[in-house]
Amino acid sequence: MAAPLLLRTLPLLRHRFRLVPNSHRLFLINGSTARLPFCSGAVEPTAADGDNKSPSLRQIFSSVTTQRLDDPDFRKWKDQEAEILDDIEPIICLAKEILHSDRYMDGERLLPKDEKAVIDNLLAHHPHSEDKIGCGLDSIMVDRHPQFRQSRCLFVVRTDGGWIDFSYQKCLRAYIRDKYPSYAERFIREHFKRSSS
Repeated sequence: MAAPLLLRTLPLLRHRFRLVPNSHRLFLINGSTARLPFCSGAVEPTAADGDNKSPSLRQIFSSVTTQRLDDPDFRKWKDQEAEILDDIEPIICLAKEILHSDRYMDGERLLPKDEKAVIDNLLAHHPHSEDKIGCGLDSIMVDRHPQFRQSRCLFVVRTDGGWIDFSYQKCLRAYIRDKYPSYAERFIREHFKRSSS
């Protein structure tokens, strides 16, 4: 019973509101109040309802939404976000297809076409690509991670026979930081699960 209540109040916590049990009011953390409408057709409170001059939730959230859509910086961010997504989508799709489909078995080397795409568009941007390649690059393969056996990842196979894993997400983060420095951190924060570099 406590879980559904917690799930209903999480969005309120994010907006710094506190739900008071057995009450039809929300309280902002700083102490001002706002009336909670029971439905979208609820009548807005008037001055006759009391001396409470705080805005309703509808007024608060509609003004925030309108401000964001009218804000040229927000519009610029959305345009740049779309450009970044268009830029990285093909290589993300290829990496996910390689890792999550039955196209390649564990321990199998990539086909030359896929290998070239991975090397040019991913490995070249890895923050430690020189360390990963080491004495020389023989091929790229897909296999299970040695520590996390449920996880498949890409591996650099070196000319001396050794192999080491690399994260395609680290490669993408580095590429985005290099090509789109003004918007990189925001994009990474909003579109990647972890923000490790």
